[in-house]
Amino acid sequence: MATKGNKTLNKGIPKLKDAFVVLVKTEWNAHIVNKLEAGAIKVFKEAGIACKTITVPGAVEIPFAVKAYAQGKQPPADAFITLGTVIKGDTPHFDYVCRVVTDGVLSLNLTLDVPVIFGVLTVNNEAQALERTGGVHGHKGEEAAITAIKMINLNRKLNK
Repeated sequence: MATKGNKTLNKGIPKLKDAFVVLVKTEWNAHIVNKLEAGAIKVFKEAGIACKTITVPGAVEIPFAVKAYAQGKQPPADAFITLGTVIKGDTPHFDYVCRVVTDGVLSLNLTLDVPVIFGVLTVNNEAQALERTGGVHGHKGEEAAITAIKMINLNRKLNK
């Protein structure tokens, strides 16, 4: 069971210079995913961190977009955040999509030189998703941005 927001995550947020984060979000469930994106962007604006959003059709396509961006000729990212909402339906499709995107993000974290933050909601219904976009379970978009900031800081310390 999820806790009602991560109260300790907001403590000790480091100040970063010249950080750049790429958000990769899905088109599916846009009314929810856009709230996650807005929360992340709000945190980055307050922290003075630049960010860019890339939109993909669905959650399965997220790992490809992260990898393609990381290997491309774009400005290098200090971190990636994956944003999506997968809502359980009546078929096992939910399980397959959740597994693919989770394994994809794990693989990226083990192969890229920068962190990839998992901000994909995997919920049973829309109400649970909304509870995680500023409701009783906090704002997972904001939490993903704070996690990215902390992981960029950690990555920079470890690579000095």
